[in-house]
Amino acid sequence: MHDDLIARAKAWLAEDPDPETRDELAKLIDAGDTTELTARFTGTLQFGTAGLRGELGAGPMRMNRSVVVRAAAGLAAYLNKKGATGGLVVIGYDARHKSADFARDTAAVMTGAGLRAAVLPRPLPTPVLAFAIRHLGAVAGVEVTASHNPPRDNGYKVYLGDGSQIVPPADAEIAAEIDAVRSLNDVPRPDAGWDTLDDTVLDAYLARTDAVLAPGSPRTARTVYTAMHGVGKDTLVAAFGRAGFPEPVLVAEQAEPDPDFPTVAFPNPEEPGAMDLAFAKARETDPDLIIANDPDADRCAVAVKDGADWRMLRGDEVGTLLATHLVRRGARGTFAESIVSSSLLGRIAEKAGLPYEETLTGFKWIARVEGLRYGYEEALGYCVDPEGVRDKDGISAALAITELASQLKEENRTLLDLLDDIAVEHGLHATDQLSVRVQDLSVIARAMEQLREQPPTALAGLAITKAEDLTRGTDKLPPTDGLRYTLDGARVIVRPSGTEPKLKCYLEVVVPVASHEALPEAHTKATVLLAAIKRDLATAAGI
Repeated sequence: MHDDLIARAKAWLAEDPDPETRDELAKLIDAGDTTELTARFTGTLQFGTAGLRGELGAGPMRMNRSVVVRAAAGLAAYLNKKGATGGLVVIGYDARHKSADFARDTAAVMTGAGLRAAVLPRPLPTPVLAFAIRHLGAVAGVEVTASHNPPRDNGYKVYLGDGSQIVPPADAEIAAEIDAVRSLNDVPRPDAGWDTLDDTVLDAYLARTDAVLAPGSPRTARTVYTAMHGVGKDTLVAAFGRAGFPEPVLVAEQAEPDPDFPTVAFPNPEEPGAMDLAFAKARETDPDLIIANDPDADRCAVAVKDGADWRMLRGDEVGTLLATHLVRRGARGTFAESIVSSSLLGRIAEKAGLPYEETLTGFKWIARVEGLRYGYEEALGYCVDPEGVRDKDGISAALAITELASQLKEENRTLLDLLDDIAVEHGLHATDQLSVRVQDLSVIARAMEQLREQPPTALAGLAITKAEDLTRGTDKLPPTDGLRYTLDGARVIVRPSGTEPKLKCYLEVVVPVASHEALPEAHTKATVLLAAIKRDLATAAGI
């Protein structure tokens, strides 16, 4: 076993095109560090419906140039087999460590495979890449990003020519082509031959954001904005300027791209502490709302003043506000969300006489809903202009929520006031999440196994009226690793994260509300129920 491990590591080393990972791997081999080598060479980083994502480093279980070249070669082979030879592949990238290298390697592989490649001019938001695919008539797109993962990670997201992310069976077919790449020496990688795009494609994306807003709508809301050390600032500021909103006040410490994300433990607005600097800036400048993007700017977080201080709105709250805003503007078409998001969207759509669909988790599914007009996911992802971007888009969502805040400001009202109105009209839909980050993925497997073998019959004293193992699929959903419990007035979904080492449990309780005066009591009841469900579920899962 030891000799075989060292032989595999040396074979990988001989082909590695990156001097940094070559040096890293050579040191591990020289030190005889079999523990670390085993971690890196037992299997390969799996290409799935989120593409690739993992920790940077040498070896097939890490993100590196060798893995990316193989992934690009597999994608190119897939495209050529589908008859796309000579077609355009557009490539975007964020500002993480190695992102520009991975983008350049991808362009070289596509060019060597007989496809045309075009790379975005610099690190730009993921929605710009998603827009560019259809705008340029590409057969596929690649975005090099790990979104809101920790600094040590990077990733590789693949879109096909319809502008949405890959889903089965394309992911498995591409993975098979990747597995068929035996040696990097077999992958032609010319030093030139691809295009580097200019700002024309970004200008076209910004022009498309005009469609997000209603002509002549109020544009008065003042914002504090943080890019969370990512690539969103320039594009968002340009979009706000084009729309006529007041220029956002920037959180200077987080405004410029920095792959080390020095001011946050995790560059994710949902994580504790990530918004602290934005809150401090808001206390100083007293805006109407806070807007935050994650590092690749496909997600949008919103915070509002609540009493004397500021608080984040939950993704479901923002999703509900945007849906209500679009309904009031006369939007037609299907409203869609993933199964882990609040059921309130279904009630809003039904009241408005609009079609409604639930999908599996991820915008790769939401974007494919026929006739989609609006889609959202509780993890701060919103698609308010599917004709422009068939993916979540943190720039256009920021425009839409700031337009809504401006309209409410003209009425001397706030986003919280509108949330209260929605609760009185449809019932209070309160959501929460139990999220457990692990070092050992077997912890997640054991928790799922325990829930399947010893399923709870009640949570927080509420009987479970329906228990579904989603690995079997439903009449409307394909199979996925998840569990869904329907309770009397509540709902729980448990699933492993598709992008991080987390077990995620999504909780929702619905409390009827007779009037605005009854809201405080309804909120108290919902808070107590959510806390009890979270406690009982953690016990049932052994976490």
